[in-house]
Amino acid sequence: MNIQHKTININGRNLKYYPLSQLAGKYDIDSLPYSFKIMLENVLRNYDGVDIDDRSIENIAKLKSGSEMAFKPSRVIFQDYTGVPILVDLAAMREYYRENKLNPDDVNPATKSDLVIDHSIIVDSFRGNEPIILNMKDEFSRNVERYDFLKWSQQSFKNVRIVPPGHGIVHQINLEYLSSVAVIEKDEIFPESLIGADSHTTMIGGIGVLGWGVGGLEAEASMLNEPYFMNVPEVVGVNIKGNMQTGITPTDVVLYITKTLRSKNVVGKFVEFYGNISALTAQDRATISNMAPEYGATIGYFPVDSETLKYLQGTDRNTEYVEKYFKEQGLFYNGPKKYSETVEIDLSAIKSAVAGPKNPDELVNIEDVKGKIEEIIKGGNNGRLVKNGAVVLSAITSCTNTSDPFVLLGAGLLAKKAVQHHLVPAQTIKTSLAPGSRVVTEYLEKAGLMEYLNKIGFELVGYGCTTCIGNAGPLIPEVQNDILENNVKTFAVLSGNRNFEGRINPYIAGAFLASPMLVVAFSIAGRMDIDLTKDPIGTDSGKPVYLKDIWPTNDEIKEYFHLAMDPEVYRQEYSDVFKGDANWESMESTGGTLFNFKGDSSYIKMPPWMYMEPVRDIKNGRIFAIFGDKITTDHISPAGPISKDSVAGKYLLSLGVDEMNTFGARRGNHEVMIRGGFSNPKIRNLMVAKSGGNTVYYPDAKEMSFYDAAMKYKENNVPLVIFAGKQYGSGSSRDWAAKVTALLGVKAVIAESFERIHRSNLVDMGIVPVQVDTLPDLKGDEIVDIEGINNISIGKELSIKINGKTLKGKALINTNAELNYVKTGNILKYIALNTKN
Repeated sequence: MNIQHKTININGRNLKYYPLSQLAGKYDIDSLPYSFKIMLENVLRNYDGVDIDDRSIENIAKLKSGSEMAFKPSRVIFQDYTGVPILVDLAAMREYYRENKLNPDDVNPATKSDLVIDHSIIVDSFRGNEPIILNMKDEFSRNVERYDFLKWSQQSFKNVRIVPPGHGIVHQINLEYLSSVAVIEKDEIFPESLIGADSHTTMIGGIGVLGWGVGGLEAEASMLNEPYFMNVPEVVGVNIKGNMQTGITPTDVVLYITKTLRSKNVVGKFVEFYGNISALTAQDRATISNMAPEYGATIGYFPVDSETLKYLQGTDRNTEYVEKYFKEQGLFYNGPKKYSETVEIDLSAIKSAVAGPKNPDELVNIEDVKGKIEEIIKGGNNGRLVKNGAVVLSAITSCTNTSDPFVLLGAGLLAKKAVQHHLVPAQTIKTSLAPGSRVVTEYLEKAGLMEYLNKIGFELVGYGCTTCIGNAGPLIPEVQNDILENNVKTFAVLSGNRNFEGRINPYIAGAFLASPMLVVAFSIAGRMDIDLTKDPIGTDSGKPVYLKDIWPTNDEIKEYFHLAMDPEVYRQEYSDVFKGDANWESMESTGGTLFNFKGDSSYIKMPPWMYMEPVRDIKNGRIFAIFGDKITTDHISPAGPISKDSVAGKYLLSLGVDEMNTFGARRGNHEVMIRGGFSNPKIRNLMVAKSGGNTVYYPDAKEMSFYDAAMKYKENNVPLVIFAGKQYGSGSSRDWAAKVTALLGVKAVIAESFERIHRSNLVDMGIVPVQVDTLPDLKGDEIVDIEGINNISIGKELSIKINGKTLKGKALINTNAELNYVKTGNILKYIALNTKN
């Protein structure tokens, strides 16, 4: 196709762009969803006639869902948990080049790549004298090897920017500073597009940037200029109607939308919002977009409009070129477009709610929480320090809410009124405040509200994801002992986006997602078995105090909004965003082409990906595990603190390591990670009688850890398969969930359905995901053969023989690129060999 470009004059500068109007004669461009128009522009600009060709143009322009397309994002983003293994892989690729007499200097990201260090801080200190200082000191002492490697990466790799610890959460920094919405580069202007090695990259859709989370492996391929291949998705249009009632928060809206869209099965689809979107601020929209993984969508997209421009202006960014370019291309919001289906969300019908106790889509209206909790705590006992149903962990944290000043200022005002009524949380509750960026701290300070949050125990513990990713640190020791000794059923309440079983803390009965305002309210009440609409939250001088007595009005909150949208504050706070504190700046890391992999390092090891062999037909395979529905990547991927008595802990002790740290911090060491695969205490393998990281090794019929069984199978060259129910691999975009599966010797995963990102990650690691209609009845001792892998093809039907009985399954390999990855062994090996040849 003959692709044309034009020029547009912005501030006296002529910039090249690729007009969508050149396709208008052949396709109905105006009716396309806004998100599809951005993909279409990307294809026009990156058209090469090979990977990105006429098929991609036609498949997008004609909304051919299920057909193949390819595009190249303008930027890649990740946090340190996902970023360290990606950069370790690139460092290993340089070693591979050196071994094969190629130039290691050629291994560099071709795409702009941003890494924000925000996942390593742990809430060990939480009350007292400046806990943030103590937590950051501990963070650096635990992670000096990782940070040394990251500083080497910053100096060695081109096209990589790294935000050191202490600045904020990756998605909020992306929203407030890194993103430009429209990119001007080499006298060319185009819409920003983004993929990130974190599922909540979708947050950027709140300001009109097309972006979503992928596995670290896919992000790595995009960094190295591989096209991102995908099937054209269906687009669900969500019609926003009405306005929020007084007292309803953006968090309530988010949880309602999550529940509604999850029930509509939007998994793998684009969700695009239209209608009365002006009722939502850009920060409200970002909160909704952030939760796309929780409602199952690839993206939650809000088109650029006047609210977007207002936000960009308030955060010290240029809007003139964004407005002019987006209007020129027909990307500026002007009403609904053509969608595969539509869903209606009436803001006026939404009630105050929380979500839990195990999943983000388990919506519970506030008036129903008490009854829900009373059911859960049956069989529990009161302890010496805490009662059955008590809150023991309360955290204002996570990118979901800390980008939205409405709920942050609201929490501060609620804290102020609580103090005025002499209400404080019990000392048995671990309370914490981890803002999304320094800007949040600044406007809370200027509003005079930080002091009240501090007075009720919500002190600044650090800038990072903390509780939401399992970095809440231990409970108060006496409280934890009380829970374990007396079987007390207790709870966490947090302003996060994830509450999967075992993620927040292994000793609690459940965790509930809530707005920062309700987080404060439940911590003051001290228990979850309460109806906040009727029951008193506490007493003041013997008189009952109700939530309505301390709940701030919308007008009270909006009085402080100007503090949160002061461009000068953003200018100051982000002027040194790539500079670290004294801990970071004092590190003496030096660059150089090749990283010095140290044999005795317990954090950074040379990975084995370049030497893995492709999967073949499975003969005399064994069942590694049998799972039910909704096994999450939290269950599969090693996460959270490493205990000394675990398989991974014993390995580290054998190396003389005393500081265990977390699995997330040790993602650069595959030897640690493989020992933590499938070790979540809440994972339920139906081959054994109880939850936990065990399986049964056959033919001996002996129960043992997944790692020990895998090593015995490996000694005997026995291929392994996993059977599972629906939504296998839901949750975070953890490439390690696929990497440990591959390292443990699993060649295929057979499930009734897969979550989008984990399916991709399995394929990227050379594992075949196989979808079946219904799982057969299995004991776990069966012999499994799978035929058809040797000549695998896209969507091929495979024959699965279980003790001689045949089951048909579909190989969920969706594109030619994915086919290449499986046939080569994995995506990294494919890229290296493809470049080498």
